[in-house]
Amino acid sequence: MCGIVGYIGPKAAADYLLEGLFRLEYRGYDSAGIAIQTDGDISIRKKTGRVGQLAELCKQKPIKGSFGIGHTRWATHGEPSDTNSHPHVGGNGEVVLVHNGVIENYASLRDHLRELGYVFRSATDTEVIAHLLAHELSEAIKLGDDPTSAETCLKAVENTLVQLKGTYGLAILFRDVPGMLIAARLGSPLVVGIGRGEHFLASDASPLVGFTEEVVYLNDHEIAVLSAEGMKLRHRDGGVQTPSIRVLEQSAIDTDLGEFEHHMLKEIFEQPQTIENAIRGRLDEDEATARFGGLNLDPQQLRRVDRIVLTACGTSWHAGLVGEYLIEEFARIPVEVEYASELRYRNPPMSDRTMIFAITQSGETADTLAALRECKRKGHPSLAICNVVGSSIAREAGSGIYLHAGPEIGVASTKAFTAQVTVLTLLALFLGRMRHLSYPAGKRIIGHLKAMPDMIRKALECNDAVKEIAQRYYQAENFLYLGRLYNFPVALEGALKLKEISYIHAEGYPAAEMKHGPIALVDEDTPSVFVVPRCNIYPKVISNMEEIKARRGPVIAVACEGDDKVAELADDVIYVPVVDEYLQPLVTAIPLQLLAYHIALLRGCNVDRPRNLAKSVTVE
Repeated sequence: MCGIVGYIGPKAAADYLLEGLFRLEYRGYDSAGIAIQTDGDISIRKKTGRVGQLAELCKQKPIKGSFGIGHTRWATHGEPSDTNSHPHVGGNGEVVLVHNGVIENYASLRDHLRELGYVFRSATDTEVIAHLLAHELSEAIKLGDDPTSAETCLKAVENTLVQLKGTYGLAILFRDVPGMLIAARLGSPLVVGIGRGEHFLASDASPLVGFTEEVVYLNDHEIAVLSAEGMKLRHRDGGVQTPSIRVLEQSAIDTDLGEFEHHMLKEIFEQPQTIENAIRGRLDEDEATARFGGLNLDPQQLRRVDRIVLTACGTSWHAGLVGEYLIEEFARIPVEVEYASELRYRNPPMSDRTMIFAITQSGETADTLAALRECKRKGHPSLAICNVVGSSIAREAGSGIYLHAGPEIGVASTKAFTAQVTVLTLLALFLGRMRHLSYPAGKRIIGHLKAMPDMIRKALECNDAVKEIAQRYYQAENFLYLGRLYNFPVALEGALKLKEISYIHAEGYPAAEMKHGPIALVDEDTPSVFVVPRCNIYPKVISNMEEIKARRGPVIAVACEGDDKVAELADDVIYVPVVDEYLQPLVTAIPLQLLAYHIALLRGCNVDRPRNLAKSVTVE
């Protein structure tokens, strides 16, 4: 949540800052602002609304200078407004900063600073950091420290950070020390881009693409002191750190829209390729199993595992539910799927033979990171299934499986879900072959997985039909999504997609549970979306559909090609290719993603940047 950029070098800072903020707008779009050092002062431009509105303001009132910071906001404390937008000023303008994260003790710090005479103009927790930093700087100067010294500023930063409780990613400018940018991180990601005679800063790698090929991911409690000439890294407690320089793996085309109107639609149609990427190099046909390079556990350790906990949030949690069915069926290992936000505060009984997988697209989800750390602290083997290389969770886990789905810009996750389900299928195959799964069964699974990209391409052919169906239902205010077994998590995910981007109330249920309460919601104005491909309990789902029709509820069905029975019952049918039951979530998710997309467009919603949401949830 929220986006940070920074630049220090010989070029016009505003150009990079605005470009970076455009690329980060999916992380927060309530307001945006930049601050640039100019002629012994720091000039600020900030504006409520999209980054484009800030860019227009900067055209009207340009700022010249080559050292600056920027921010695009997702509001936590204080409503979206020009006053609450970042950057924020500390003291009498000697400090200017931007902040991602949440300061939990901001209220007590604010009260203390008010007693000292500091005047607060915003309702944010960030302004507390700015004034506290200005106060610590003034205290250092009173003791005789040089106000124009980088060491004085760094000491003030260190003294400020130890007083903060919560999370932060900070980029700080000091008026009296031009040519220096200080970045600090605890729980909120920051990455430094290393250039020739210049340095860049961002809250994720996307703004750095095309500007640099070498990056340093900051760890918790690290402080980076950047100048045009170099970078110094130290721990918050004062110890000097050695930067670990990595190669930036993204390319500029990754974030282009190409022929598509929105990132969400582009990412839906990228799913054949992302599934190919997820399985590439991981299928061992000779041994009828999967292979992973990053698990870092030997076969003996893996065979000791007698329980698996999958922990995640949102869409990743739904993928985990599919994973539970897959692993229990193929490997016969008990699996539990835990909301990371709950697991981090619980103390469930888990033995040393319990293995944890944290599932995440961004690798920065605060709840998932905290749950992973808690499980590691208790000695459990803890791994990640993650999309973003170099992210906090990927580095914290130390081992796991990358999705290789490429950047996902749309806030509503699509291709990451199917990539996660694909990787979980590979994991189930891998663990199953170590236990009870036969060689012929493994070969069949591999054959089916290799065919899935083409099955997804075929499923995407429903787009025009889905668009027509959306025209008939986009004005509904409530939807029910219903599925059984492997398709129950798909029903949950379909409902979530609709809620996220169209703002229609939707609920997902196991179809059999409908008669235990939700059927009371059925009426002529409430469509029910049935995920009903042919499976072992297909007749049961058909019976559930009959119960809806008996109460005059409209039915939209996602069914296998050639299913005449469903066509007789449902008001509208979306057809998907016939695949084995355990792979059905990969094809049935596609029409539900498209349905949410087209309904949201018809309702005039911004599908890539839905209200109140941001892509990477780095706060509790």
